[in-house]
Amino acid sequence: MVRVVVVGSANVDFVVQTPHIPRPGETVLGHNFVMAMGGKGANQAVGAARLGARVSFVARVGQDVFGDQCLEAYRAEGIDTRFVSRDADEATGVALIAVAADGENSITVASGANMRLLPQHVRAAEEIFREADVLVMQLEVPLETVLAAAQLAAKHGVRVVLNPAPAQKLPSELLALVDVLTPNRIELAMLLGVQEAEIVGLDDAQLAERALSLGVTNAVITLGAEGALVADARGAQRVPPFRVQPVDTTAAGDAFNAGLAVALGRGEPLVTAARYGAACGALATTKVGAQPSLPRAEEVEALLGGA
Repeated sequence: MVRVVVVGSANVDFVVQTPHIPRPGETVLGHNFVMAMGGKGANQAVGAARLGARVSFVARVGQDVFGDQCLEAYRAEGIDTRFVSRDADEATGVALIAVAADGENSITVASGANMRLLPQHVRAAEEIFREADVLVMQLEVPLETVLAAAQLAAKHGVRVVLNPAPAQKLPSELLALVDVLTPNRIELAMLLGVQEAEIVGLDDAQLAERALSLGVTNAVITLGAEGALVADARGAQRVPPFRVQPVDTTAAGDAFNAGLAVALGRGEPLVTAARYGAACGALATTKVGAQPSLPRAEEVEALLGGA
């Protein structure tokens, strides 16, 4: 069985479907309110667990009812929560999400206890790194914590998948430890310190070259409805999209990263793993909510088989 460690954020999402994303100062009457577990770290942990991986989650939640609900939900998915710690001073993270009729979304996050996940919490979990195949991380917790986890993974020979979201400039020390970087176009532009317009017109080979110039060995650039682009020492290879009818894109990237990590943990080549991730991401857009939308292995296999 593939063993995945996820270090990252845990939130509770408050989702409202709306005709369109509100403009500044505008009130929009929405419908279909959903409260669900979210946070990029938790989404990726649940996503990997539903795909059959044995998942350990390193995170921090508040000593509140939302923290209780998070832990209950993760355990119901079979996730190892021994290293999800509780914070007595900060509340569990929350996200306020508006989802438009076309599936696009707008998200505001109050990080709360996520920003109190510290390097010592990661180091206390070293035992789960010893047998792990893949470490998955994002950037919704302190950067020094992400670096500490990458260093621990390197110590134990664990592959590192970093989803650089929300985007920010990253130190070369961290990028050198990343096996697969998974930005979208906006995140890639921010990592490079350029405007998005500077990379929109690039062809696949140029885009791949720019991604690898960050100092990582491999990158998979997610391109939304255009699929994904795999960049490695051999050049660039496009992964075509799966055609589905989207209703909510909230956790599509998280589903992609979970699928990519699980497939890599099984020993699949990067392009094959990216295609598996793309199928996971496509399926996640067909349901409302973050964790409720994350697919199970049989759903992914059905989509791949019909492609």
